[in-house]
Amino acid sequence: MRQILMTGLMLLLLLPVLTCAEVKPPVARNEEPIQIKSDNLHADNERKMATFTGNVAARQGDLTIYADRLVVSYDDEGGGIRSAEVFGNVRILQGDRRAQADHGIYDAKNSTIVLDGNPKVFQNNDTISGRIITYYLDEDKSEVTSGAGSRVEAVIHPKGKGSDGKSPKP
Repeated sequence: MRQILMTGLMLLLLLPVLTCAEVKPPVARNEEPIQIKSDNLHADNERKMATFTGNVAARQGDLTIYADRLVVSYDDEGGGIRSAEVFGNVRILQGDRRAQADHGIYDAKNSTIVLDGNPKVFQNNDTISGRIITYYLDEDKSEVTSGAGSRVEAVIHPKGKGSDGKSPKP
């Protein structure tokens, strides 16, 4: 009985601490630091540009971009990224979405990456491809356009199927 009273008393003492604990909202991806790794870096502070070459991997929050070359343009104020352009073997990973292309342009203001050069976006086992894909970083969507003599192509697996497109096993 005494042990029950002591446990109850401890809970009463801890209750104000627990209710006053500050709950921090999750940090938005664009407020997280950007980590870039590459074989080489050429920085041009006068032009406010940096060029990363060779096995480039750029990560910010849930977003990772791989490419052969990354050219970053900085804002005049604050030094934030205004835009970035990626070249060669471009791969984007974000949650269950993946994308690939030969080239891409990141627009920080609109939080998009415009992909061209055989672009494809994958989500689970579904795929879309076309001439140009606009990949929205803060929304679960993409826009695909076709070009002369080409069409948009989508492969969508019905819901209720396994992630590999087959019926789930009993």
